[in-house]
Amino acid sequence: MGYWGYFVVGRGERPLAELDALAGAADGMTLRTSAPDGWQVWEYPGGGGDIGNMNDLAGETGAPALFGYVMDSDCVVVEAASPESGAWTTCLARTAMAGYLEGQQEGLTVDDYFLEPADAAERAVFWAEEAGHTVSAAELAEVLAADPDPVAENLFFRLLDRLGVVPE
Repeated sequence: MGYWGYFVVGRGERPLAELDALAGAADGMTLRTSAPDGWQVWEYPGGGGDIGNMNDLAGETGAPALFGYVMDSDCVVVEAASPESGAWTTCLARTAMAGYLEGQQEGLTVDDYFLEPADAAERAVFWAEEAGHTVSAAELAEVLAADPDPVAENLFFRLLDRLGVVPE
């Protein structure tokens, strides 16, 4: 059995777990890593509970925020928001995600729920620009289209590296 849980990524002077936007999950969150410029990655294991809202987190910190929900180490739902360029959602390990979605809604596919890799990469470039980073859409699209190797968490942290947030 793989990992189920959230990674919460944001930038702030205070620990993210102390912010109002994440108050519902604060007790279950642990700091996974921190990086230059105040970037923090927090972990919230499990699939239940109210983790909070990334739009609220971006608004409270005044900086881009990103949630990654890992599903059994097979795939990751990525939700991102930034104060200027807004919110977007995509996934990592699309083939595995398609398997999870099979039978959920008749006729709907992974492309109906999530931005395709090229479109998500374009939105991610704007997200990174708001974070003060210049990134490559092609490198982001490559990660967004990749299969897990061997677990989806690796893809998530590779995405953070390509966004210029947390070095891999």
